[in-house]
Amino acid sequence: MKANFLFVLGLIFYSSLNATSNLSRKEYVSIYEKIAIQQMNQYKIPASITIAQGILESGNGNSTLAKSGNNHFGIKCHTDWKGEKVYLDDDAKNECFRSYSKVEDSYIDHSMFLTTRKRYESLFLLSIADYKAWSHGLKTAGYATNPKYAEELIKLIEELELYKLDGSLIAQISTMQPALFSVKKVHENKVDYIVTKKGDSFYQIAKRFGLTLSQLHAYNDFNPEKDILEEGDIVYLEPKRFHSRSKNLIVLDRSMSLRALSQKEAVKLKKLMRKNQSSSPDEQLPKGEKVFLR
Repeated sequence: MKANFLFVLGLIFYSSLNATSNLSRKEYVSIYEKIAIQQMNQYKIPASITIAQGILESGNGNSTLAKSGNNHFGIKCHTDWKGEKVYLDDDAKNECFRSYSKVEDSYIDHSMFLTTRKRYESLFLLSIADYKAWSHGLKTAGYATNPKYAEELIKLIEELELYKLDGSLIAQISTMQPALFSVKKVHENKVDYIVTKKGDSFYQIAKRFGLTLSQLHAYNDFNPEKDILEEGDIVYLEPKRFHSRSKNLIVLDRSMSLRALSQKEAVKLKKLMRKNQSSSPDEQLPKGEKVFLR
């Protein structure tokens, strides 16, 4: 009992100390660099840029916004924000900022913020190794009002050698050959598609084929929780058909859901569900089941 009491007492003391002490820049990097690298691997935003922005926007994680709302990137509410909010004086009085349950959510939202807004599209045409171009690109796109924003990001990255965080992905990309990228094909149901390669993402595919993310999501019937593509996924580049042009029905040669069959046969999921009087797109149908395609 005494040992447990001392352990709890130690936790209370540590929490109290942590609440009153401020992080240094190096401490900030050591705590959050892994999250930044994860975001880089998924969204192709240089980890050096993400960490440098986090340091600048949150004052090393010590700002009022960072401590009260776990918001490390100064992202304001905007009209599409449905989450928690915190109000602070910034460019104007009592401005609305996004609030998160944990810091990692702030990093994820930062990635989504950059990858889903048209004004940042040009950033993803830049080399992931070119942190200077990314810094100037963010300033040009209007991420911050500070006229020296780009210079401050670059200075931080060079002083803290944050560019080293980008190394693993840069090495991976530099060894890729053009043949490794997914090539457009035509499904027998007359729909353009690709089979994903390792490293493909929704954003990369949309950019490569001149689509928006909303178009790409609309053309495919992936589970709503699917936000990462896996090697071998079929991704359609135009709307799937209302029915199969060559088959009336199919007899399953293995257990499969209507969602998976929709991708395999290039037929819209809602139409498949209606034709087969099903209300569950993810129910596993047994081998030998007849499924109507028209």
